[in-house]
Amino acid sequence: MSRFDLADARLAGLRERLQGLAYGGDYNPEQWPAATWREDVRLMREAGVNLVTVGVWSWGELEPRPGHYEFGWLDEVLGLLAEAGVGVDLATPTAAPPSWLAHEHPETLPVDGEGRRIAFGSRCQYCASSPVFRYYAARITERLAERYATHPALAMWHIGNEYGGFGCHCDASVAHFRRWLADRYGTVDALNDVWGTAFWGQRYDSFDHIGTPAARTRLISGPNPGQLLDFQRFSDAAALECYLAERDIVRRYSPDLPITTNFMGSYKHLDYWRWAAEEDVVSLDIYAGPRDPDGPALAAYNFDLMRSLRGGKPWLMLESATGNNLTEGRNYARPAGQLRSRSLQAVARGADSVMFFQWRASRAGAERYHSAMVPHGGTRTRTWREVTALGQDVARLAGLSGSVGERADAAIVWDWESWWAVEGPDHPANDLRIGDRLMDHYRPLWQANIATDFVRPHDDLSGYRLLVVPNLYLVDDAAADNLTAYVRAGGHLLMSYFSGIVDEYDRVRPGGHPGAFRELLGIDIDEFAPMQPGDSCGLRHAGHTGTATDWQDIIDLAGAEALATYTGGELKGAPAATRHRFGTGTATYLGTAPDRETLRRLLLDSVADAGIVPVLDTPEGVEAVRRDDHLFLLNHTADEVTVDLGDRPSRTVDLLAGDTPAHVGGSLRLPPYGTAVLRDVPTASS
Repeated sequence: MSRFDLADARLAGLRERLQGLAYGGDYNPEQWPAATWREDVRLMREAGVNLVTVGVWSWGELEPRPGHYEFGWLDEVLGLLAEAGVGVDLATPTAAPPSWLAHEHPETLPVDGEGRRIAFGSRCQYCASSPVFRYYAARITERLAERYATHPALAMWHIGNEYGGFGCHCDASVAHFRRWLADRYGTVDALNDVWGTAFWGQRYDSFDHIGTPAARTRLISGPNPGQLLDFQRFSDAAALECYLAERDIVRRYSPDLPITTNFMGSYKHLDYWRWAAEEDVVSLDIYAGPRDPDGPALAAYNFDLMRSLRGGKPWLMLESATGNNLTEGRNYARPAGQLRSRSLQAVARGADSVMFFQWRASRAGAERYHSAMVPHGGTRTRTWREVTALGQDVARLAGLSGSVGERADAAIVWDWESWWAVEGPDHPANDLRIGDRLMDHYRPLWQANIATDFVRPHDDLSGYRLLVVPNLYLVDDAAADNLTAYVRAGGHLLMSYFSGIVDEYDRVRPGGHPGAFRELLGIDIDEFAPMQPGDSCGLRHAGHTGTATDWQDIIDLAGAEALATYTGGELKGAPAATRHRFGTGTATYLGTAPDRETLRRLLLDSVADAGIVPVLDTPEGVEAVRRDDHLFLLNHTADEVTVDLGDRPSRTVDLLAGDTPAHVGGSLRLPPYGTAVLRDVPTASS
């Protein structure tokens, strides 16, 4: 069996154990006296909890002094959970190195780009390259695995927590970076070539002369972009090495149980494509603000990314918030009813779990005001009532466990290495933020209920009718050829500015811009002309007048036709967007950042040209998603809305704001933040 087949088998075992979707959250019993543990277990059963994550922050409790272990409390907790039928996602506690490790081995603490050593007193204060940290992390992992591998409560393993990949600049990291570079390039002459060290006389004679890139404040002028990009790659690889070391230890003891670590969604510093290939199931921590107008779209965008990382397979939502989550200056309460719609949105988009941070709200510590399943006010609160009701909803959807959604016809290209490179310094515009640009391109598809995947530029793209490529600055020849072949074979592509500019080493492609995509797009870019903050220019597209901001390409048509033009300024009448018939396909190019409405129109024009239809036409703010034979309708607004179901078969409403099942006709009403899950059923005439 391949490793992916083995992963599927392990997950099948988890589904059989849970008998449905997972429901629960992070459980931190070490914060509470033993009497509370028994109350917790009783309340978990009342709420329908069947899986909890345990031990994430417990290293100092399990090993209070070097080599001295105290497992008694964890034995008792796991015993209580096993008796109650609650499975455990047991964490290796290495995201919380104990104080004795920092005190006895300060060299394990990371050093930032300014040369300052990070202090103990928060979390994750470790250098991923430190051999001392790795030794102690492996030791506590080994002790946990050998003690609990056969425990009846153990359902799966959770390695570390929210790996960062920020990069460390200590002596151990410098030495590790040098070894990594030597392995990557073989010779220092090869490194000099790809980094372009002839510029500013930066040539190296030995790998031993190379350090980690210093902070800008410690340099006379700008850093070497090739060094910056490789340091980001290295930092990602160093963090992954830590994960793999702990994963391999627990795998020896628990070969049949799934292993995961929790991702942070659209997170910049780790290449989750690489990480997802090394775990049995993708897991997500998601904290979209309850009052953020973009919150539902941002959540959907992260959910679709998680599903895409393993080719459409189900994933786990390991952390979310029942209410506020301390990410803003003012953290608002979640509106009544929204907990259900936001949670079932994850299930609709492929999650096999609904889980929260955390089970019981803390009395002390940095996140004591973070929401929880059991709030400070306990079981008399609205939150608790909604948590128990949601547990019933999740149980009723047990049949969706392991199922997948329909394959999307549209896909968005997502590449972490291009993200790292484009947000480096010394570009024509230094405020281009890929996370924002990806959301700008995803949002119109989400609003129109267009099922969308995320893909890598090297992936097989033949199954998609439309490919959206936001600002793919860095691309190697193989990826560029793949995108070109996709359009030549009949695909529809929409690409945004500053794409195809550099190769995989961040070296500008010769021959003019847009580099790798000049032939595909049928244009030459004479010059980049970023706009000043606050400036805008009129834009006309198909009779619609909008605005352009942030960026302008000065475009010469070389086979393409103008799709939108500027209506003012120095570029009045010049192309702002173009379309090129290439092979049997079409390539659309946006040489600026249109306002939201204009971008929506341009994107949906491409959707229509590609022959893609929405899951369902719904009122604004209502999301329609299909998973297996279920149709989810999610009202993300504070108003009651009516959804026209069109000429469709009779359906059973599985959930409608907690009401009992009922047959519906051609439309249904959703209350504020209401959710309906519909399933096709045979009609009498069928």
